[in-house]
Amino acid sequence: MGADVPAEPAADYVTGIGLLRIDHVGVAVADLDAAIDFYQRVFGMRCVHTETNTEQGVREAMLSVGPDPAGGCVQLLAPLTPDSPIARFLDRNGPGVQQVAYTVADIDAAGAALRERGMRMLYETPRRGTAGSRINFVHPRDAGGVLVELVEPAAG
Repeated sequence: MGADVPAEPAADYVTGIGLLRIDHVGVAVADLDAAIDFYQRVFGMRCVHTETNTEQGVREAMLSVGPDPAGGCVQLLAPLTPDSPIARFLDRNGPGVQQVAYTVADIDAAGAALRERGMRMLYETPRRGTAGSRINFVHPRDAGGVLVELVEPAAG
């Protein structure tokens, strides 16, 4: 920003949504184990969580970008079945960035605020995400072509 443009307080941008930080960047991969090895070997990332999420049709891993996973992660997503959303993404686009996720304080309030602003959410109500979190997505057609995930971390 130039000196002539006054900075606006960040609170003006998050009012009613409760965005707290970038939670993770989701990357679609065909082979989860090979991708974990690559990100650890090449970038020095540390795998801090893996799980299979049958509801989302993925096997996934969270890799810490720095020493503290709260500083943001890369989420690797591999399809469980050939007809899962991640498999379809890979068929259309090949491996690569599939989503950007933001941590929110209250996913229900965030979803309501975004709907009031004309955004379509992919789910009527939030679903279970990684490690017991609650998630929902803003439709990519409403977010400049980006699949935006909202993540309310599990309590505790």
